Amino acid sequence: MIRIKRLSRNFYFICSILFLVWMLFFDSNDLFLQFQRSKKLNQLNAKKEFYTQKIMEVETDRKELLSDQELLEKYAREKYLMRKPSEDLYIVEAAPEKE
Repeated sequence: MIRIKRLSRNFYFICSILFLVWMLFFDSNDLFLQFQRSKKLNQLNAKKEFYTQKIMEVETDRKELLSDQELLEKYAREKYLMRKPSEDLYIVEAAPEKE
């Protein structure tokens, strides 16, 4: 009890406590903001990993398309509706479902 009273009157102890309270709750980089930032950083790292994986998949698909002429022709026909000059192209769309 006496020691607590002695500590509470100590200038350095009071300044240390005030400094800790200020840094934990009132500072622009307080504890709660740091927690939110670390959570956001984890989310962004997960997105980065996802997009890095997608980029690798696209690069492998691109290499395959550029190396195989038949696969490139099939992709162009399906994706961009390209055709040979002597061919006719018919596009069949599915009817929308009625509720």
